[in-house]
Amino acid sequence: MNASEDYSRYLQGRSRLGLAYRNHWLYPRLNRWLRGRVLDVGCGIGDMLRFLPSSIGVDVNAVNVSLCRDAGLAAEVMAPDVLPFDNANFDSVILDNVLEHIEEPGPLLAEIRRVLVDGGVFVVGVPGERGYAADPDHKQFYDRARLEKTIVEAGFVLDRLRGMPLDCDALSPRMTQFCIYGAFRRA
Repeated sequence: MNASEDYSRYLQGRSRLGLAYRNHWLYPRLNRWLRGRVLDVGCGIGDMLRFLPSSIGVDVNAVNVSLCRDAGLAAEVMAPDVLPFDNANFDSVILDNVLEHIEEPGPLLAEIRRVLVDGGVFVVGVPGERGYAADPDHKQFYDRARLEKTIVEAGFVLDRLRGMPLDCDALSPRMTQFCIYGAFRRA
């Protein structure tokens, strides 16, 4: 078994409660932030693609992309930091629990900016302290200030920033599922 298969199995091991949380609480809220044609960068095993079937996903993990395609979802393999789409091709991009896996996010953020239309929406989610510590593949921790600074420096403007499932930073060290989500616009 290789690393791609291992990580795909890890993602498939999510609990039913975790899936219910995503489908009935998290995704309906994030979906209100999105508009138009949506790209899910780091789509994993396709949870968001299933929730929003008109979206398109990309992932560096070919095993994940195969699982998505086998389920009838639109997904493409991407090379690291290279999105296989034309400029200004999407109205919204979502990067959910991916940024923390990347040592140097600048090149990917530039690609996301490239494929977004002017004024397009960029939604980013990162885990809190406990969620960050739960995955040995995580490379960078983002609190609210660092997340905002990183994304704004990449050419985006902050619209909103909040914790999920509740906007309470005290949950960060206590709850694995706690994440910080930001909605930004392409400047």
